[in-house]
Amino acid sequence: MREGKLVRDNIPDIIRADGKTPVTRILDQEEYLNELDRKLQEEVAEYQADKSLEELADILEVLSAICKARGYSREDLLKVRDEKRRKRGGFEKRIYWSGNE
Repeated sequence: MREGKLVRDNIPDIIRADGKTPVTRILDQEEYLNELDRKLQEEVAEYQADKSLEELADILEVLSAICKARGYSREDLLKVRDEKRRKRGGFEKRIYWSGNE
């Protein structure tokens, strides 16, 4: 079992309000990036399990944090997404490619 995990900023306060004492530390940049990647995997797995809008919001929050931690803005991410969509399209047409004949 993992020792701990990256949590949202207000979680220690929520734990304190419940009368408990959270044990926390601040991650260095490398640890933070690694834990963000783990958190993204965790949130995607949770979305895969229940397909909820709440889990999609959690994925978006982690993606925003990854962008910021890597020196990108959310706007940078959306700009690249829009450019790729312009060049290659999106996924709205539900096209499934089975290979070439």
